[in-house]
Amino acid sequence: MMLWLFDGITMARHTEEENARDRAAALHPACELCRSPGGMLVLQRPHWRLVRVEDQDFPAYYRVIWNAHCAELTDLTPEQRHECLDAVAEVEAVLRRHLRPTKINLAAFGNMVPHLHWHIIARHVWDSHFPQPVWGPRQREVPEGARARLAATPATLDQAMREAFGPTSEAK
Repeated sequence: MMLWLFDGITMARHTEEENARDRAAALHPACELCRSPGGMLVLQRPHWRLVRVEDQDFPAYYRVIWNAHCAELTDLTPEQRHECLDAVAEVEAVLRRHLRPTKINLAAFGNMVPHLHWHIIARHVWDSHFPQPVWGPRQREVPEGARARLAATPATLDQAMREAFGPTSEAK
């Protein structure tokens, strides 16, 4: 921000970068993630929210969604980027602690919905698409009882997410 002195009054003038960031922060009525939670709301924070995607094939599929409309991580301030990525890392840590998955997939595309959001998906060697991406071709049917072997139910994971972030804390 630049400060200007005008008739003895100090006035603030935003730089072009700050103006662009302010424009990006406005909600867009045509954006799916501005209009709706984007999944089952698990946790709401001032700058971001955590939702669980209800997907039969992937019972531990979460999204961290930035609340203000922006398309790219670099649209955020450095502090906001840290907050966003810390939230993604904490979701990953909770999934690893509770499920012991084969792999955690992280993705931030935005090609279909150009609103900053991260996909965090616990993957297991037995899942329907492993080792392919969840958006790739199905590799197999999920074996009977495989989901029941998960160490935590979606409701248990949701509660673990809320506990990990605490009642008033921002992303760790």
